[in-house]
Amino acid sequence: MPPRRRRKPSLRLHLQVGSRALRAPTETQVRRWASAALKSPGEITVRIVGTAEGRHLNYRYRGENHATNVLSFRYAPSHGVLQGDIVLCAPVIAREARHQDKTLEAHYAHLTVHAMLHLQGYQHARRRSAARMEALEKKLLTKLGYPDPYAGSG
Repeated sequence: MPPRRRRKPSLRLHLQVGSRALRAPTETQVRRWASAALKSPGEITVRIVGTAEGRHLNYRYRGENHATNVLSFRYAPSHGVLQGDIVLCAPVIAREARHQDKTLEAHYAHLTVHAMLHLQGYQHARRRSAARMEALEKKLLTKLGYPDPYAGSG
């Protein structure tokens, strides 16, 4: 008898597009990327914002007065369900994708996976934990059909 395939954890995804981004990812894309990194059931809100909102949130929660590519906010699990918010800043992501010679889709996928890992406790403040997190990101993105997001960034 073949081994049983593990069922993917359930994901309740809420996508909010608060930016006039011309090419924001679709809910189907965001769900695929988030699900790939999900290890337990989750309820996640992903909000795509413009520069002003991204700067405001980054200043409010991190004390930095500039927009950043991604922010993640983890909440206490409820009945074993991972809960959190992910904020993706469309103009910053588009600019980074151009400068790093990546497709916009691949960069959104990478940052969504990255944020999902943060929501599940992964960190990159120390060299060893960063290496672990990056290795998992590469593995998940490869499974999704995207190139190594860190190639050429050495």
